[in-house]
Amino acid sequence: MLSLPNLLTLSRIFAVPILVFLLWPSAKPGGIQPLAIDYWLAFALYCLMGITDYFDGYLARAQGTVSKMGIFLDPIADKIMVGAVILMLVFTRDVDGWHVIAALIILLREITVSGLREFLAGLQVSVPVSKLAKWKTAAQLIAFGGLILAGALPDWALLKQAALVLLWIAAVLTMVTGWDYLRVGVKHMD
Repeated sequence: MLSLPNLLTLSRIFAVPILVFLLWPSAKPGGIQPLAIDYWLAFALYCLMGITDYFDGYLARAQGTVSKMGIFLDPIADKIMVGAVILMLVFTRDVDGWHVIAALIILLREITVSGLREFLAGLQVSVPVSKLAKWKTAAQLIAFGGLILAGALPDWALLKQAALVLLWIAAVLTMVTGWDYLRVGVKHMD
């Protein structure tokens, strides 16, 4: 149960409050916007969380230590991380205006697919992750990382614009892959 892959997954969950603290304006003296150093630390932590996300699954498969706990915790850690980052980027106004819609699409899809997977698991129906869903995940994780990094580099406006474009690409991929999951799920609801 306390295998290295599971410990890596748990570390991602425990790192989320630290990431939120780094981006939380009211946690700073005078309630100011996070400072560049806060964004740099948040970016470093976010990258570390992404690396552990890759290695927990890789090591579990390579070592033959895939466990029920890991299968249960990994998607929860992913959803907690994505949800917290979206909420903080909107809260700090790093994602604002119409771009909030893209973030909301991603958040709603994550919640919906989690519920759908739980429902289908109860029916013993497995829905494998598609290649497109992996591209969606990569796009959203890079977009979020880019937005956090843009907070550390406010003079690099092009970085923020590129991250926002990638956020919209991730939102479109999110809708497509979410629809695929929903189609499969609806077949089993009758």
